[in-house]
Amino acid sequence: QVQLVESGGGLVQAGGSLRLSCAASGRTFSTYSMGWFRQAPGKERELVAGISWSDRSTYYEDSVKGRFTISRDNAKNTVYLQMNSLKPEDTAVYYCAAARYGRSTFPSRDFGSWGQGTQVTVSS
Repeated sequence: QVQLVESGGGLVQAGGSLRLSCAASGRTFSTYSMGWFRQAPGKERELVAGISWSDRSTYYEDSVKGRFTISRDNAKNTVYLQMNSLKPEDTAVYYCAAARYGRSTFPSRDFGSWGQGTQVTVSS
């Protein structure tokens, strides 16, 4: 398992941008598919974006397509989520998660390591 630490959350006005970072421990980061999940109050946790360990293919939830970009730097053991054109409905706790040799369909059950979460609040 890897240890994950998120950073970069905060309060931003609608239309603004934030970049979340997730730093992973260990030497096997390149073998993990990575995902960013979010959970808003009273709602279920959902996968927002994922990036594959094998070919860096990506997945985006429909509501964030064209606004969010996931990327990874294996040399730095870090995955990023660039969030642009933020909306109040993007307000949630965002979690980084890792799936060892995770499948490119990013099923939630593949993710065995989780960060502590970082709050993103978008004001209208």
